[in-house]
Amino acid sequence: MSGSPRSDPRAAPAVAQSLDLEVIGRWRSVVEAAYAGARALEDPNVRGAVEGTIAELDQGRLRVAEKSAKPEAESAGEWVTHGWIQQAITLYFRMRVSTTHQVGPFEFHDKVPLKRNLAAAGVRVVPPGVARYGSFLEPGVILMPAYVNVGARVGADTLVDTWATVGSCAQVGRGVHVSGGVGIGGVLEPPQSRPVIVEDHCFLGSRAVLVEGVLIEEGAVLGAGVVLTASTPIVDVTGASPVVTRGCVPPRAVLIPGTLPKEFPAGTFGTPCALKIGERSASTDRKTSLNQALRTFGVPV
Repeated sequence: MSGSPRSDPRAAPAVAQSLDLEVIGRWRSVVEAAYAGARALEDPNVRGAVEGTIAELDQGRLRVAEKSAKPEAESAGEWVTHGWIQQAITLYFRMRVSTTHQVGPFEFHDKVPLKRNLAAAGVRVVPPGVARYGSFLEPGVILMPAYVNVGARVGADTLVDTWATVGSCAQVGRGVHVSGGVGIGGVLEPPQSRPVIVEDHCFLGSRAVLVEGVLIEEGAVLGAGVVLTASTPIVDVTGASPVVTRGCVPPRAVLIPGTLPKEFPAGTFGTPCALKIGERSASTDRKTSLNQALRTFGVPV
């Protein structure tokens, strides 16, 4: 996961160590051909490639997006999206029919089953929390009555609080606090579109909304009600003059909701933005650093 040593014993094995690269290449070729309409969904090889891909997603041995391991300075550490895996998820929906699942007093009627063997995975899911098959939860995840969609990945020791949603293919790092009602958007099409990515040790305040592939870098703090799309201005107000960026929240930044004036025919009105009002300490004690940031900047949680 982002910001974590590759030697972390809880990390899912790298694809090259856990899967035959030849098999992956063959799956990719078959999936891409089927998605383009060049191979029929009824083809047993298509079904095998699609179902194999989803099974490996479910076990954490494949993932939709990951940081580049290339040594080149310009690419190392950049997030790479595997569009063919998004295609495989889309084909999986097309290939399946809805069936009824009974879980205690709850009944579901859907194309995708729920994750299983949660205790063995070291994951706690509080009823009626739902993680779909094809998502992956690392050990120590706590999922309150919340929702994790197919293709998403949630890192170790992350809390997904009540009524929060982690959309299809979204990537959430380790030690993240996803507060109640947070909406992390999903993406499947067009393939190769970057999903929402939240790196390690971030704090997402209540009712924050992240969509359109925004990137929240390690240790950032988002106050309650912050809404970020790809085009939402992120205004750094810590200097002598404002600096506007979009689509990426820098490491350890502390954000709160704000507005910018905009002229319309009917007059001047405030339009949404996010204000960067400071930075969280780079302290090695992340919990202390987070609490200090919340107190220092009066961030609503």
